[in-house]
Amino acid sequence: MLFLASQSPRRRALLAQIGLDPSPLDVDVPEQRQPGEPALDYVSRVAREKAGAGLLQVAAVPGALVLGADTEVILGDEVFGKPADAADAGRMLRRLSGRSHRVATVVWLLSAGGEHSACCVSEVRFSQIGEAELAAYLESGEWQGKAGAYAIQGRAATFIEYLSGSYSGVMGLPLHETARLLRQAGLLP
Repeated sequence: MLFLASQSPRRRALLAQIGLDPSPLDVDVPEQRQPGEPALDYVSRVAREKAGAGLLQVAAVPGALVLGADTEVILGDEVFGKPADAADAGRMLRRLSGRSHRVATVVWLLSAGGEHSACCVSEVRFSQIGEAELAAYLESGEWQGKAGAYAIQGRAATFIEYLSGSYSGVMGLPLHETARLLRQAGLLP
């Protein structure tokens, strides 16, 4: 049985796209980068901790498989997690405006029998975001709970000038890499 260590409706919808309906788990994992921790190592660690916390919840379920993922926006070596408030979201988006950044998603699949992971890094370039455009976006509230204060599938799509990589990875779950992990586990043909 497949479990998703996340309450994210986006991740559930992406898994439904490939014919899966995992049981969601509510996990509480601190998302705090350690001093000197490389950005990709941080993303992987948090995703692994989410999957591990989920596996602890369902350890008694025979054949349980737990999928955990983390997505972060990275500019240089700076990681942009979820903004604390509208001012923080504005700060992030002003920094990303007119620049390219990376979006990294790491996926871990854990079971009592082992663990496997996959990493997907995409490049996204924003156009210049005008102050009126930014104010309207911040007013929408869409930035809440989103790494880097944006969702590629929402209003912020108008900021995106260029994407190289995985659209679903930027959304929060790279389907190609995830499907490969799930095939190896026998959940997909």
